[in-house]
Amino acid sequence: MGSRLGRMFRNFNLESRAHREILREKPLPAPRHPTSVNTPVSAEEITGEIHKKNDPLLALLKSVYVESQDPTPQVLEPQAEKEEGERRPLKFSLAGDPYGICDITDVPKGKLSIVEALTALNNHKRNPQTWTPEKVAQEYSLDLKDTRGLLNFFVPFEVKILPTTSKKAPKQIKDS
Repeated sequence: MGSRLGRMFRNFNLESRAHREILREKPLPAPRHPTSVNTPVSAEEITGEIHKKNDPLLALLKSVYVESQDPTPQVLEPQAEKEEGERRPLKFSLAGDPYGICDITDVPKGKLSIVEALTALNNHKRNPQTWTPEKVAQEYSLDLKDTRGLLNFFVPFEVKILPTTSKKAPKQIKDS
């Protein structure tokens, strides 16, 4: 019933509305702007211009002289020798082999593993007088500025279990 009523209103006087729209005056297009070139140039003229020699430009091109030298090849040192002096052994690692973290045996100086970072943050949090930023930087071969930023802006996770305030035991759903 509702669709019939909607269709009636939609189709009401449709033909007269269509004729009125067709007879309505159309908007005029904007006038063309005058151009400096009145006649189009043919493709043959353009290709002739391209292939014609320009003597002044050719003389300028002949006067240019470029000297180039290849850069001297630098002998790259093997990575293994370079990294040995810049790496330090891990101080802490996880027991077992979760996610392949235990495969790491050493880290570059100035860097921390996840376990070492959490250990350093936890040590500083529990005992800030002993684990000062200077001591943490020395212990893990870090930059003092980076160590201060690490200890100020990163906080290790803290799990707090809040006791229930109600005296009753929590309700459990029993099988029926």
